[in-house]
Amino acid sequence: MPPQNNSRNTIIFIVIASIMLLAYSVFVMEPQTQKRRAIQEAATAESTTGPITAPQPSAAIFTEDRTAALGRNGARVPIRTGTLTGSLSLTGGRIDDLFLTHYRETIDADAPAVELFRPEGMRHAFFAQFGWSGPNIPGGVPGPTTPWRLTQGSTLTPTTPVVLTWDNGAGLRFTRRISIDNQYVFTITDTVANFSAQPVVIAPAASVQRQGVPDNLGKNQVLHEGAIGTFGDGESYSTEQLKYNGWAKKPLVEHESTGGWLGITDKYWLAALIPPQDEKINGEFRATDAGDYNIHAAGMLGEAHTVQPNTQITETRRLFAGAKRNQILAGYEESLDLPRFVYAIDWGFLFFLTRPIFWLVEFFYGFLGNFGLAILALTLTVRLIMFPLANKSYESMSKMRNLQPKMEEIKKKHPDEPQKQQQELMALYQKEKINPLAGCLPLLLQIPVFYAVYKMLFVTIEMRHQPFVGWIQDLSAPDPTTIWNLFGLLPWDPSTAPLVGGLLGGTFALSVLAIFYGLTMWLQMAMSPQAPDPMQRRIFQLMPIVFTFIMATFPAGLLIYWAWSNILTIFQQYIIMHRLKADNPIDAFIERMKKAKA
Repeated sequence: MPPQNNSRNTIIFIVIASIMLLAYSVFVMEPQTQKRRAIQEAATAESTTGPITAPQPSAAIFTEDRTAALGRNGARVPIRTGTLTGSLSLTGGRIDDLFLTHYRETIDADAPAVELFRPEGMRHAFFAQFGWSGPNIPGGVPGPTTPWRLTQGSTLTPTTPVVLTWDNGAGLRFTRRISIDNQYVFTITDTVANFSAQPVVIAPAASVQRQGVPDNLGKNQVLHEGAIGTFGDGESYSTEQLKYNGWAKKPLVEHESTGGWLGITDKYWLAALIPPQDEKINGEFRATDAGDYNIHAAGMLGEAHTVQPNTQITETRRLFAGAKRNQILAGYEESLDLPRFVYAIDWGFLFFLTRPIFWLVEFFYGFLGNFGLAILALTLTVRLIMFPLANKSYESMSKMRNLQPKMEEIKKKHPDEPQKQQQELMALYQKEKINPLAGCLPLLLQIPVFYAVYKMLFVTIEMRHQPFVGWIQDLSAPDPTTIWNLFGLLPWDPSTAPLVGGLLGGTFALSVLAIFYGLTMWLQMAMSPQAPDPMQRRIFQLMPIVFTFIMATFPAGLLIYWAWSNILTIFQQYIIMHRLKADNPIDAFIERMKKAKA
C-alpha cells in the first residue's frame, strides 16, 4: 500500500477513535460520575442532618484483606462472647465485624466460623449503624464518620459493657453504652445531654446495611432472603418480606409501626433492629444504585424528642445479629415482647404444617439424640395418623387389582367404543363397591406434608450440618455419594468436571440414597393396579426413574423421609393384598424363590 494511504488511514483512525472516546466520556462516564457524586453528597448531608437509614456509598476500591479493611475504619473495640467474636469500630460506632462461633462454613472440623458482618471497604460489606437525626442542629449529630471516644471498658463481653462518648462542640454531648447478652442481642443505650442555651429536636435512627448481594444469596425461589420486618399498631401485627430481586424494583418501601422489628435476613442468619415496643417508628427498606452494585438498607427512625437546655434524654434500641434458631427466637419473642419474631424463619405458606412438623422432629430428637432417627420417627407418626384412610384406600386398590382380568375383558369386548368401556367399568366398580379414586387420597394428602418436611429441612438451622449414619453427615444437604465418584470411594467432586460438571453435580447426580428411594418408589408403584391405558402405564413405569434423578439433588433428610415412607406403605399394602389374595410382586418373588429352591 502506498505511504500516503497509510498516513490517511492513520489520520482517519485517530479522528474516529477521538470521537468515540469523547462520546463515551460524555454519554457514559459523565452520567456515572454525576450519579456517584449525588450519592456521596446525599450521604454526607444525611450523616450530619438526617436519618442514617439512607445508605452510604462504599469505597470505590475493595480489598480482600480483612485486616486492612478493619484498619481503614479506625480504632476498634473487641467483641467476645460464647456465641460471637469480632469487633466494633469507634469511627461511627459501627458494629461491622462479627463471626458466629457456634457455626462453621462447612462440616469440616477446621472450617472457619460463619461470617455475619463485614466491614466497609470489603466487597459485600454488611453492618449495623446507630445514630440520631435532627434538622439544623449546630455541630451536627453522630453519623457514619463520627470519631467516638472509648471512655469505659476495653472489650465488649456479656459482663463488661463499653461506653463511647462524643461532643459535637456546640453544646451537645452524646454518650453510648453498648452491652451484649449471652446469645445474639446487642443493647444500645444512647444519651443526649444539652449544655447549650437552646432546645434541640432530635430523633433516634438506626440501619442495617448490605452493600451488594453475594452470589449465593437470593437465588432460591423456595426460600426468602432479603428484607424482613414485622409492623403493626400495637394490637395486630403482620410480617412483611421483600426479596432482593423485588427490592431492586421497589427502591423505597415505608412502614409506620408501634414497636415491631425489621432487618435483613439470609437463609439461616438475621440482622434485625428492635425499637422499644411502645414507641412509634417509621421503618423503611431502601435500595440505592451505587453503580456496580445495589446498597440495601433496612432502617428505622424513632419519635422526635425535644431536649431542653441543661437536660438530657435516653433512648434504648437493640440489635439481633445471629442464627435463626427457633428456641432462641422464641425466647426473645417472649422476653422482649416481640411480635412474630419466630417468623424470621421462613416457615412458608404451609406454616401451620411446617412448624408442628418441626416441633415433632425436635421432640423425637430429645429422646433419640439423632435428627435422622427423629425423621424416621416423624415418618412413622405421619403414617400412623393416615393409617385408617390409607387402609381403606389400599383395600380398594387390592380389589381393583383382582378385577384386572374382568377389566381386560371389557376392553376386548368394546375395543373401539371408549364410552361403552367406561360405562361398563363404572358399573363393575359399583357392583364390587370400589372407588377407583380412593387410591389417590393418601398420595394427595402426603403432598403438603412432603412439602412441609422439605421446607423444615431446608430452612431450619437445627438441621444444618446434622449427621445421620455413615457417610450422611449433613441432613440438610444432598447425599454426597454419586455414581460418578463410585459412591464416595474416589476423592473427587463431579460438579467440578469441565463442561459437564453442572450435569454430573446436578441433573444426573445419582446418589446412594436417590437410587434406594427410586427402588422403593418402583416397588410401591408395582403393587398398585395397572392403568388401563398403555400410555398411562408407560408413564407410571418411567416415573420412578425420573423421580430418582429429580430427588438426587434434594436434602438427604428428605430422601430418608420419603424412602422410609415408601417402605411403610409397601408393608401396609402387602399385608392387605396378601390377605385379599391379590397379585403382588412380593408374593410373586417369593413363589419364584420357592420354585428355584425346589
